[in-house]
Amino acid sequence: MTPEPGPPRRVPRRRTAARNGLWAALAAPGTLWILALFAVPFYAVAAVAFGYTDPVFNAPVPEWDPRYWDFTAFGEILSQSISGNLRPVFLRTLLYVLLALAICVLVGYPVAYYLARHAGRRRGLLLALILAPWWVNYITRMLAWLNLLQDDGYVNDLLLLTRLVDEPVRWLSGNPVTVVLALVYGYIPFFIVPLFSSLDRIDERLLEAARDLGCSGRRAFWHVTLPLSRSGLMTAGAITALPMFGDYYTNTLVSGSPKTTMVANQIELYLLGGNRKELGASLVLLMSALLMVLMAYYLVASRRAEEATA
Repeated sequence: MTPEPGPPRRVPRRRTAARNGLWAALAAPGTLWILALFAVPFYAVAAVAFGYTDPVFNAPVPEWDPRYWDFTAFGEILSQSISGNLRPVFLRTLLYVLLALAICVLVGYPVAYYLARHAGRRRGLLLALILAPWWVNYITRMLAWLNLLQDDGYVNDLLLLTRLVDEPVRWLSGNPVTVVLALVYGYIPFFIVPLFSSLDRIDERLLEAARDLGCSGRRAFWHVTLPLSRSGLMTAGAITALPMFGDYYTNTLVSGSPKTTMVANQIELYLLGGNRKELGASLVLLMSALLMVLMAYYLVASRRAEEATA
């Protein structure tokens, strides 16, 4: 007769505390390094935002002492963002990001689901193909888009050949569709990879149990797979959407028109082309605050989603 297993051995508290202290000590240098890389540049931006610009040399003069910070520029940016000329820019940015994220969901979810459930031996190859664009510089890939979307490019040649249009489409002349599609193209791998990881961790026995209880494949997807992948979907959405808000080079490359200006393009204009650098730095702070609110909402919502599926 095999002896019955006894109660699990409890690790002494002293050993657990020592182990936690060891890992905390090992993580301390990296944590301090990350904090320094975030806190120091962020404080420098704040010093510029609450400082002033030298009228002679047109150079920002940061104010490092918080006691002498001037919030005039930040108030001006906040006023313009709420009811001034920056309000359409913020609304346009939000619209572009939401549309791009919606397309990422429509395209990326089926791809991630196929990789996790039906790819089989081809999974590694397909993942390599999805990650292959990361091996090429982002700007280089966008420059390839310029050749494809020119008035005499291959895309217009195909549209004219199939008689879908009567004249070449001006894709690169302030076309919002081009900006949204370019954002999708640039960031959709960031959406697929974490979503695939979440779908791949779903226990297949749960799906088998749903089928044994009479669920069809479609009902099993809606009532089992989709709810269990909600946290992964939110993670993929956050990883994809947050950098889109700060993207300026995609819009500059495929449009360059004031009609499609996003917040990041406005920041670039203030910092590189304007004579009031403190306005650009203030816009950076305002944009960072909005993104922090979105990030906090994501953390709370993902925590609730994990508790609901636990």
